[in-house]
This record gives sequence, C-alpha cells and structure tokens, in this order.
Amino acid sequence: MAGNIFVLGLDEQNMRTLRDVAGFADYRFRPLLSVEELVEADRLPMRSLLDKARRQLSEFDGAVDAIVGYWDFPVSSMVPILCQERGLRSASLESVLKCEHKYWSRVVQSEVIDEHPRFAAVRLDAAEPPADLGFPFWLKPVKAFSSQLAFRIEDTAGFTDALARIRDGIDRVGEPFDFVLEHAELPEDIGRLGGQTCLAEEAVGGRQVTVEGYDAGDGVHVYGIVDSHDYPGTPSFQRYQYPSSLPEHVQAHLADLSRRVIEHIGLRSVPFNIEYFWDPDTGAVTLLEINPRHSQSHAILFDLVDGVPNHQCVLRLAIGADPDLPYRQGPYRVAAKWFVRRFEDGVARRVPTPEELATVERELPGCQAELLVSEGERLSDLREQDSYSYAYATVHVGAADEGELKAKYERCLELLPFDFTD
Repeated sequence: MAGNIFVLGLDEQNMRTLRDVAGFADYRFRPLLSVEELVEADRLPMRSLLDKARRQLSEFDGAVDAIVGYWDFPVSSMVPILCQERGLRSASLESVLKCEHKYWSRVVQSEVIDEHPRFAAVRLDAAEPPADLGFPFWLKPVKAFSSQLAFRIEDTAGFTDALARIRDGIDRVGEPFDFVLEHAELPEDIGRLGGQTCLAEEAVGGRQVTVEGYDAGDGVHVYGIVDSHDYPGTPSFQRYQYPSSLPEHVQAHLADLSRRVIEHIGLRSVPFNIEYFWDPDTGAVTLLEINPRHSQSHAILFDLVDGVPNHQCVLRLAIGADPDLPYRQGPYRVAAKWFVRRFEDGVARRVPTPEELATVERELPGCQAELLVSEGERLSDLREQDSYSYAYATVHVGAADEGELKAKYERCLELLPFDFTD
C-alpha cells in the first residue's frame, strides 16, 4: 500500500533527488508548507507556521506516515514538534536543541570531549568582550543561518560594532527560536539565556571537514566524511568535496568523537552532520558545530560517488527502516559542490539561460549548475549569505580524480556567462 511522506519546504531540486532514492516508489512525497514560508520569508511566525502545518496534516485525506525535512531552522525544530504530536518517528526536541542552540551545544560537548574551542555566552547588552577569551574570537548568535551575523573579532572596537549589527538582525531568527525553546524542558541557565543571545568562542583554524551519520537506536553509525574548502584567504566556502582526503587515522578520530557526542546528546532517528577543523601542522581537532539533520548540500555528492543521495538516510529512519546506505557504487570516484561567489555587491545584468544550463549537463557528464540569483537582482538582497561574500550559483561535478574535477569546473564556468554591475 502506498505511503505518504510529508516534506517541510519541499523544493523542485530536492524532489528530483528524493525520487532517486530506491525503495520509495510506493510512497508519495507531499509538500508541507512552502520554501517561501520557511526559508525565504522576512519573518518566521512560528506559532502560525506550526498551526498551518497542523491544519494541512489534519485536512489530508489519507495516512501521514512520516514528516521529514532537510533545511536548517525552523524546519529542523518543527520536525520533532510535529512528529511528537502525531506519534511519528523522530528525534526528541530537547536532543535537537542541544545541537541547535550553539551555547547549550558547547556546554554539552564539553561534558564528554575536550576537542572544542574555549567559549562564553554574551548578552546583547554586554559592554565588554568576555574576560577569559583573548583576540581573535568569533561572535555569533546562538542560532542563525549559514554564518549570517557571525563576525571575527580582532579588538574591542570590532566587538562593539559586531554586537550592534547582531542586535539589529538577531530577532529574525531569535524570536521564533525563543518560541521553540518554550516547547522544551531546558536547564535553568539555558532558559535564562533564551534564543536572543550570543556565543563567543576562540578562533581556530585548519582544514574544515564534515562527518555525517545517524543513530537508529542501535548505536551511532558514520557513513561519510566530506571536506570543505574555502576561497584562499577568506572564511567563505569554495566547495564541498567527497570523499575526504584526510589521513585515515584522522578520519577514525573524527568518527569516534562524533559517536561520543551524539550518544551523549541522545540524538536518534534523524541523521546528523558535525563540522570540524583539523590542523595538519599540529594534529589538533576542533568541533565547530553540530547540525541535527543530514546536509542536502552533500546529497548529490553521495549520489555521484556512493550511488544514492544521503536523503535515503532520513527517509528510511523516518519509516523505521535501516538506512542501508551503499558504499562507492556510484559512477564517479570524487565529487564536489562548488559555490560561485563574488566578494563585492552588484546587480546581475545577465545570467545563464535555461538552454545554457542544459548545455553544461550535455557537454560535461556529471555536471549540473543551479542559479541563486535572477537577472536584475542585487546580490545583497539574496538570502542565506555569509558576512563576507555572495554566492550566486552552485555547480556539482563528478569526476575520476581531483584534476579532472577542477578541469570540469573551470570549463563549466566558461559555459555559464554572468554579468554584474557594481
């Protein structure tokens, strides 16, 4: 009998990826709220969003077999709330918030591992930087999107300026995050801080890497490690690359840390991804952040290399089945997702046409591009950008080796004409 899986913020690209997952031909993927409401809106009215989702589910003439999502907040927090109300399989809200609340997450991490930066909570009305953190350090809200409102602090003047900018923009995510926190049982100190406060943590560096895994109730399993590469001299992502090229002993250490932290948090029945830094000079490993979801940015990478997108993990966990993920059964040995960026503002006067995008896929097997900007759009008006650059396109590439990977990407850029005015 056919089943129904509701997907919060279902979009066209991820619908295509979900259809690539084997074993779900008898299931229908049904949208629950829209991307515009959950990701692109100026405001996130959590009470009304949850009420609208509840009405949509209640009015559906059929069985609701699972509710899933692949977006960051608010989707990642809405999934456990809605699943708990309907008795569906998902993680507990408290375990999700132990990942999502950046300060609470640091506290929990420090209970089981030492591989984390020194950190402190900072209120919005703070007059001075934390006394026990030296410069440089990072200042960021305890909940935000894609490195938004995250600033590297070099001195007291920079701290004052960054805190003022955070105060001006924190409420977009902070207010709905406060609403979610009201649904959970919180430690007293976390409850006092709430969702509109900041985390300060010492600046660390090295090669960035992401560990993906899950706990279906029988222990933590790691199914992939993905490298992150920045544009040289910047904190902005250039590409994700899979599989990781880190030494095997480092990958084993990262997997062990991930198991210890996830077991301690008690995050089960949903995938996770954990970001780390590894310093090749000192061997030091530092946990950057924990996300209580799989990374949709890695989905096509796993498909190209392993043979299925990591969406299979979240879907099978949601219906109570073993994720049963294949290994190295895809058509390529290496894959990357590139972020095409501009480091100054501008207006897109010309973007590639659908025909030009189709040419990329036809002439370069294993390549596909997605536009993040429309003709006439200003880059500073785009959502989900970091504090230092503007991503205006993404390019997925599968290849036999890293040399071919880079050559394909460069050829792809030649086939995708953009024009910007300052």
